Amino acid sequence: MSTVIYRLPDGSDASVDVPAGQSVMDGSVRNNLPGIIAECGGSCSCATCHVYLDEAAVGIFDEPSAEELDLVEFLDGAKDCSRLACQLIIGKDTPTVTVTVPELS
Repeated sequence: MSTVIYRLPDGSDASVDVPAGQSVMDGSVRNNLPGIIAECGGSCSCATCHVYLDEAAVGIFDEPSAEELDLVEFLDGAKDCSRLACQLIIGKDTPTVTVTVPELS
C-alpha cells in the first residue's frame, strides 16, 4: 500500500492509502474526494481525472501512452506535468506520491 497526497482545488490536502494495482484515480474516487470525476471509469477516454503530477514523482510511473497524451493535449490548463490519474498505477514499491487536482473548468 502506498500513500497518495491529493492537493485539492479548495487548497486542502487529503492523504489516502492506495493498494498496489489500483490507480491514483481509484484512491480519489473510493474516498469521495472532490475534483476527480472519472466519467469513463478509468478507461483513458474522457480526461476527467486530470491531475498535475508532483515533480518528485515523474520517474515513478510509466511514460504516458499516445492515447493519454492526445487527451491531455486538449485540456484547458494542461501543463508539462499533466497526467490522467487513471493511468497512474500504484506499484508494490511506489513511495508517497503527491498530485494536485486542478479546479474544474
